[in-house]
Amino acid sequence: QVHKLSHVNINPYIGVCITAPNICIVSEACGRGSLADVLINDDIKLDWTFKMSFATDIAAGMEALHASEVSFHGNLTSSNCLVDRMWVCKIADYGLQRFSKHTYEPEEQLTGQTGKSLWMAPEHMRNASSTGSQPGDVYSFGVILSEIVTRCEPFETLRATTSILRRIMSTEFPPLRPTLNADDCDPTITKFIKQCWSEEPSARPTFRDIKKSMRKINGGRSLRLVDSMLGKMDIYSNNLEVLVEERTRQLEAEKAKTDQLLYEMLPRPVADQLKSGKSVEAELFDQVTVFFSDIVGFTKLSSSSTPIQVVTFLNDLYTYFDNIIPNYDVYKVETIGDAYMVVSGLPEKNRDRHAGEIATMALHLLCDIRTFKIRHVPDTRLVSSYSLLLIITCLFYLIFSGPAVAGVVGIKKPRYDVFGDTVNVASRMESNGVPNRIHISAECRKALLNLGGYHMERRGEIELKGKGKVITYFLNGKDGFNRVRPEPSN
Repeated sequence: QVHKLSHVNINPYIGVCITAPNICIVSEACGRGSLADVLINDDIKLDWTFKMSFATDIAAGMEALHASEVSFHGNLTSSNCLVDRMWVCKIADYGLQRFSKHTYEPEEQLTGQTGKSLWMAPEHMRNASSTGSQPGDVYSFGVILSEIVTRCEPFETLRATTSILRRIMSTEFPPLRPTLNADDCDPTITKFIKQCWSEEPSARPTFRDIKKSMRKINGGRSLRLVDSMLGKMDIYSNNLEVLVEERTRQLEAEKAKTDQLLYEMLPRPVADQLKSGKSVEAELFDQVTVFFSDIVGFTKLSSSSTPIQVVTFLNDLYTYFDNIIPNYDVYKVETIGDAYMVVSGLPEKNRDRHAGEIATMALHLLCDIRTFKIRHVPDTRLVSSYSLLLIITCLFYLIFSGPAVAGVVGIKKPRYDVFGDTVNVASRMESNGVPNRIHISAECRKALLNLGGYHMERRGEIELKGKGKVITYFLNGKDGFNRVRPEPSN
């Protein structure tokens, strides 16, 4: 009879030995042990789906067992419900009453069989010759279900097992049953469990009814773990596209932040070349205008300030500049100490507009610096000993008098830098500048005259290292530029 049983939730017998006293069973190994082992293992996290999957597996196996020639189990406990590697729960130790006619008196059950008796239906406890019944299996299932829900052994709070057995067999009202905590299960499950362990056997449901009730409790959804996993995979599959889109948007947002940071460090065309894995070749630019500014009295100011105050001051000043130059077609090359260097005409050529872009930007910076205050000496005025006076030099060179070359230097912290005679002469002119005046070369003046609208005056000859005497000019204003300039200083 037991050999004919075949069901996914019944652990099959491979062989048996019925020769006393060595009665034994050979069956398939279930790698995760008994349900009792799983439930008491706190390292195994069981959600509601897992718990109800175990209960559904037991109910399905018991329904098949009751429909077979074996008819009933008679000794159903959480210890003979086994769990395989796939987390499928299977009924074991069924049909043993066929092999042994040995019976136990209630007091004898306290030795060796005590644990099993806690799952036994009261009517079978009272009748020592009873081997079991289908309603008795339902009672045992109710006790197992309480274990699954609470993850506690039955009657765990009561220590005296003998007293427990006597109280179960007595007619006390209400009958003694395992404790159900309201925090562990909702009222529907509690009512269902209590129906299974009803004192009256005829009031207990069949396993077919149990399966229907459990499915109804779960909202009509399958309670099998495999079905649940497949359902979750389907939901995951449906949501995967949305998830990918969300992650893609997040990735694009982070990429945009990275690109923005890179574009702050390098010109956009150069940065795009580096991003694409290309090397940036040095390039010759035939027409550029270079801007240098210097702070008059910076050494004196630094000597009377702390290093932190100096760094804070320079950061405030050049952040102020940085917020102005995006209004013009220029590229900030670098800051060295108190020197601020900007160029127009590279890395993107702008024909003859470079001189005008730098000149107008210089006027803008010179006028707006009047409102700038040094944080650690906020009452400083432009005419004080710490006056913030700028020496600004704008220099334009044509290709024949000093071309500029630009390119990326180095692979660690790469910089886009500008080289050539144009840069050198601009730096030397800066050292001959006048505070609060914009000092320009003759070539720059010529370019501005071609553009028209700029107001300039001759400064005269100055001596430049390596160039001898050269004629330079001051830029005083521009048509339509109405900002107030600071008074020149000598």
